[in-house]
Amino acid sequence: MTDEENTIHVEVVYALPHEQRVLSLVVSPSMTVEEIIRQSGVLNMYPEIDLAKNKVGIFSRPVKLDATVRDRDRIEIYRPLLADPKEIRRKRAEQAKAAGTADPVTGGKPNPLKKSL
Repeated sequence: MTDEENTIHVEVVYALPHEQRVLSLVVSPSMTVEEIIRQSGVLNMYPEIDLAKNKVGIFSRPVKLDATVRDRDRIEIYRPLLADPKEIRRKRAEQAKAAGTADPVTGGKPNPLKKSL
């Protein structure tokens, strides 16, 4: 077997609000996601990445750090959410209720077709 047959091409991707970093690598097919991320150097470029906290995926599908990859896979490192979506919806509903723009029964947006009681 040649070296070409013993290697695969992958990308490691990390996106910030105003910057995307795409690193192309040629690696062994037996390497794990974590090993490839460490080899890519992205952890040195962005020290805020903590593999114990940041989730990772391949083509938008979550994977574990010990997963193996296939040729042409794109390993994505996800940033943590800034706020909990459930908490944001709850606060928005409370504000609407306090402002009087929420339906008194459901707490949601008032239905213009529904007659008030």
